[in-house]
Amino acid sequence: MAEIPQWRLAGDWFDVCRCRVPCGCTFAQPPDDGQCDGILAWHVREGNYGDVQLDDMNVVAVGSFEGNIWTGEAKPAMGFFVDERADEGQREAIETIFGGDAGGWPGGFAALIDDVRGIEYAPIEFEIADDLGRWRVEVPGKVRGSAEGLTGPTNPDGAPVQVHNAPGAEVGPGQVATWATAREDEVEAFGFKWSWPDRSSKHFPFDWSGPDEG
Repeated sequence: MAEIPQWRLAGDWFDVCRCRVPCGCTFAQPPDDGQCDGILAWHVREGNYGDVQLDDMNVVAVGSFEGNIWTGEAKPAMGFFVDERADEGQREAIETIFGGDAGGWPGGFAALIDDVRGIEYAPIEFEIADDLGRWRVEVPGKVRGSAEGLTGPTNPDGAPVQVHNAPGAEVGPGQVATWATAREDEVEAFGFKWSWPDRSSKHFPFDWSGPDEG
């Protein structure tokens, strides 16, 4: 294997899933009814893999599992879409990082996946409001997810509903979750097919780097 260069990815991540609000996974609990079907979307605001620039790249995963993913009992199956705008070097870098071979937080995340259904290069539409009031992602004809910020009668002035120190933060420790209600969660890809509107969604910023020291 080629030597892994220093790398860093920082940006926005969100999911939409079949759980009712809030998704138990972020609290290190099993998903509702013991079953998760979800879309995971990453947008890289700033990134590099050695000399390879990864700014503005997108990745989307669709996956399903049963049980608590944090206890090792779950056996997730996932398929990945990588931004079709990526050139050969960027594709290799993204696959190395998200495949877990470059270490860092994605290395541990990749180790949780039992079945990788495939990787496709596709157009990915990613949008997120500056105030975190809404977000959406679409892989045309295959994946569509969107959400609106969670609110309620005691929510002061529409402030974001957030959780600090989440025990099951999907992007790693130290980040803040902003909660939303999923309006769309539609998938027909990699052998998966579901529709779970009006369920749970949350956003995390992420900031990863590698390779691991030692």
